[in-house]
Amino acid sequence: MSRPGPRERLLEAASDLTYEQGVHVGVDAILKRADVARRSLYQHFGGKDELIAETLRQADVYDRYRRAMDEAGGRPRDRILAVFDRLEEITTAPSFRGCRYTAAELSLTDPEHPAHAEVRAYKDRLHRLFADELQRHGHPTPDAGADQILVLIDGLLAHALTRPDAHPALAARDLAEFVLDQKAG
Repeated sequence: MSRPGPRERLLEAASDLTYEQGVHVGVDAILKRADVARRSLYQHFGGKDELIAETLRQADVYDRYRRAMDEAGGRPRDRILAVFDRLEEITTAPSFRGCRYTAAELSLTDPEHPAHAEVRAYKDRLHRLFADELQRHGHPTPDAGADQILVLIDGLLAHALTRPDAHPALAARDLAEFVLDQKAG
């Protein structure tokens, strides 16, 4: 088995370290973990900003939501609630450090940082995922319902950092049922 190339090692190191320590982790720490020279960073990404943006672009978090839904079967209600069940597992794991996208968005003060576009694209994809499921479910306002679901998810991910023993994913799941039960007025 061959060792991954410098680009892949940089992406893996940056992904791990920015999740563990935040996006302000030092370049030297990333280079050390990746076991590459500084030149490789600039050759492949042009600098740390683009490396961070690329780690967000390649993160498989969206796919985890999709997999949780797919494993729950075909009923939209079950598919959406399965996300909260999966988030209960994730947020109670010792390795949980919150949402990497929200953490990046809050940490990066430069409005021109390329990671902001990746965060928005990710959140838009999640919104579309939930809006589509809510539409299949017959929800009267799937876009507004998707916004409500995302507020619940963002809130539980933040709350789980400060009060993991409160099991915020289970509380948010109960609230998600109210969103799912809305009827056309």
